[in-house]
Amino acid sequence: MTVLHTERLTLRQLEATDAEALELLINDYDVARTTLNIPYPYPKGGAMAFINHRAMVSKKGEGYTFAIINKEKAEFMGTIGMQLDHKNNRAELGYWLGKRFWNQGYVTEGVRRITQFGFEELKLHKIHAAAMTKNPASSSVMKKIGMQYEGTLRQHFLKWDAYEDVDYYGILYEDYIKLTT
Repeated sequence: MTVLHTERLTLRQLEATDAEALELLINDYDVARTTLNIPYPYPKGGAMAFINHRAMVSKKGEGYTFAIINKEKAEFMGTIGMQLDHKNNRAELGYWLGKRFWNQGYVTEGVRRITQFGFEELKLHKIHAAAMTKNPASSSVMKKIGMQYEGTLRQHFLKWDAYEDVDYYGILYEDYIKLTT
């Protein structure tokens, strides 16, 4: 099992014991409304199904889903997912954090470490992510870790009966090296 560390976080693959905390935090209108794939209300038992699905994805070598754990309190706070595209040597990131943990830099810290893992250990060429245009906090995370804005797809995603614009960001290995040396 892959376990990564930052100053304040432990990032480890999801476990069955995360289901209760995951379901409690993710079943929040404010968390779901600015994410591409989180439903609201979150279905009862959905966390365990999600954990099992992501375990299979990991077993096949197609991606990772890391639990964001506060080191000091050993508290589950959210997830960072990485879906691998081996053919193109890239990965797409997705993340969410429980509302009470917002605006404290946890996601930026975690995404920075996952990006390091992707480039240094998985030897990826590119890492990219998307955020609804109405979610500037998510785009801010991407910018802080060195991703560059690549464009907006207008009315690209249907969320709750409304078409949403989606901003795309990416970072190449060569950009990562420039930032870290």
